[in-house]
Amino acid sequence: MKLENKFNKKIVLPLITICFIAVAALAQQNKKWDAPETAKKEKNPVTVNNENLADGKEIYTKQCKSCHGTKGKGDGPKSANIDISCGDFTKEEFKSETDGEIYWKITDGRKPMPSFGAKLSDNERWEVVNYIRTLGEKKK
Repeated sequence: MKLENKFNKKIVLPLITICFIAVAALAQQNKKWDAPETAKKEKNPVTVNNENLADGKEIYTKQCKSCHGTKGKGDGPKSANIDISCGDFTKEEFKSETDGEIYWKITDGRKPMPSFGAKLSDNERWEVVNYIRTLGEKKK
C-alpha cells in the first residue's frame, strides 16, 4: 500500500502542476491588456516628423520586428513560438488606443513582451509609438 501511495504522489502532483501551469497560461492569453486611466490620458510630447519616424522605425526594427513583424501584423519570425498573439497594430481595435496606452505597454511590458522602460529612453519609446501609428496606413 505504501508503494502505491508513493507512485500516486509521483504522478498526481506533477499532473496537478502541469494543469495549473496550463490554466495560468490560458488565463494570460485571454486576459485583456488594459492600461490605467492615467496612461490613457498621457499625451505624446514627440512631434511626428521624418527624423523621429526614421528613429522610431530603426528602434522598432531592432526591438519589435522579430515578434510584431515588418508591417506590425504580429507575424514576426518569433511569433510562432509565442503562446499568445503578438497583436496586430493595423487593426482598428489597436488603432483606437491612445498614444499613452501604447507608450505604457511598451514601457511596462507583459509576459512574454519585455518591458522597455529601462532599455529605451522616454523619447525613444514615444518615437516607437509614432512609428507604430504609421503601420497599416495606406501610402499616399
